[in-house]
Amino acid sequence: MKKVLATLMVMFAVITASAQDMYLGGGIGIWANTDTDNTNFSITPDFRYGLNDKWAVGGGLTLDITGGNGSTSTAFAINPYARWTYWNNGAVSLFLDMGFGVSVNKVKHVDADAGFELGVRPGVAIELNDKFSVFTKIGFAGFRTDYLGNGNTGVGVYGDGNGLSFGIEYAF
Repeated sequence: MKKVLATLMVMFAVITASAQDMYLGGGIGIWANTDTDNTNFSITPDFRYGLNDKWAVGGGLTLDITGGNGSTSTAFAINPYARWTYWNNGAVSLFLDMGFGVSVNKVKHVDADAGFELGVRPGVAIELNDKFSVFTKIGFAGFRTDYLGNGNTGVGVYGDGNGLSFGIEYAF
């Protein structure tokens, strides 16, 4: 047992010592739909741990609240991912976030629904200085079933404006 613990501690020390950076960031959004008198608010904190120049592991949380016309829905999701940075010129990098997400959506006076997604999100990150970066993720390619209570199930690729997200992150 002591050998197993010692081995795990050494592995953790090696991974920690070789890590490039730890990042904390995310995004926030609000949308008011005047046609349906609905308002949507979302917050998406995100963390990431750099393993080397090309690979990182991370995860995000999503809290999405939509209300209006006497109805309110609240969705929560957790989505771990692996990030592969396939191009980097110093200040600008292109990446793919590959992972899955599990969500729960609760509509007022209705039973909660669970959802799932598995796929890839391409993105661009721009390093502003040693500590701060801005990023955008564009679209989604993969499988979804009622993820975040959207009612959609299927396989596909989209890259429209609805799949565009912006965020900021801080490197430790």
